[in-house]
Amino acid sequence: MTGPADARARGAQVERLAADWLMARGLTLEASNQHAKGGELDLVMRDGETLVFVEVRHRADCRHGHPLETITTTKQRRLIRAARFYLQRNRLSCACRFDVLAVTGTPPRLEFDWVAGAFEAF
Repeated sequence: MTGPADARARGAQVERLAADWLMARGLTLEASNQHAKGGELDLVMRDGETLVFVEVRHRADCRHGHPLETITTTKQRRLIRAARFYLQRNRLSCACRFDVLAVTGTPPRLEFDWVAGAFEAF
């Protein structure tokens, strides 16, 4: 039987693997699992001078749709609000981008689908 603790542990493992995957592609990790008003930022990374807020979405398979399909406008608004809070809390003023990293499969066999600039702060 699997419960919420198992799901959290699996999510944390996938986020670590996602961060490693992105770092292998030139990004640097600033922070992870940043709780902010109304939301959580999975990964905060740097791509050169740009601060990148990465939402990691995982599904073991695509039977119920691709993980990218789970980024609704409501989710986008929550991420934008959390990002603004993060910037304010850390007194940052820099170029920012919102990326989504869709992960499918189960470790160690994972597939990554990275959408840089997946949406804009509106």
